Amino acid sequence: MSWNPDHYHLYTDHRLRPALDLLSQVALASPSVIYDLGCGPGNVTALLSKRWGEAVITGLDDSETMLERARADHPAIEWKLGAIDDFSPASKGNLIFSNAALHWLDDHETLFPKLLKELRPGGVLAVQMPNNFNAPSHLTLYDLAQTDKWLSKLAHLVRPAPVHNINWYFDLLSHSVKHLNIWETTYFQVLQGKDAVLEWTRSTALRPFLDVLDGEDVSAFEQEYANRLVEAYPQRKDGSTLYPFSRLFIVAELAEE
Repeated sequence: MSWNPDHYHLYTDHRLRPALDLLSQVALASPSVIYDLGCGPGNVTALLSKRWGEAVITGLDDSETMLERARADHPAIEWKLGAIDDFSPASKGNLIFSNAALHWLDDHETLFPKLLKELRPGGVLAVQMPNNFNAPSHLTLYDLAQTDKWLSKLAHLVRPAPVHNINWYFDLLSHSVKHLNIWETTYFQVLQGKDAVLEWTRSTALRPFLDVLDGEDVSAFEQEYANRLVEAYPQRKDGSTLYPFSRLFIVAELAEE
């Protein structure tokens, strides 16, 4: 899947707030080894570096385009190209941090225990995942992809919601950790401009669908999707669009030896 750092940065404030909320719940005093999984263009990794300046910090992402931006903006941090589901570091971490990345992967029943095994005793796994898969923005996209016009080209991209509910993650993780902090927050994002929700999804949920389309199909699909979004998320009188967006947070702390 292709990524556009410039378009992703259009909503930096909205995308950064959940990362800060997650970071505020990590109580580690002086971790020496930190991994940021799905680091993207590196703006959140830079916050980790700012808070724990003495730590060895590695940002991992499977998009070379995103990493090029990260290297240019934050040359002092180590950046590594790789897939999260292949993550197997030579040195285990005190903190494994992942902001808005793990929802792209399936099989969380295997993934999360695997990540815990890459932590040192007393280490922390801190994760934030979008949990908006049953919102109109996503259901509309999936419904449109399965209409007769687009079925053959896009239906294979429709997948079950990858993020489970809080009870599911608690049952999965609680027996393996010393302390588990799980919560969900809905951010009522105020977006500006024409087709505001379309612009938001263009750099995230919509991206895989656009990647497999060519030429006029791209603009045709976008326009159909935009028309449906306007009905689900009408502009307010002041021209803004209110876009509720739910996110799920997990901070899991291992026991010391």
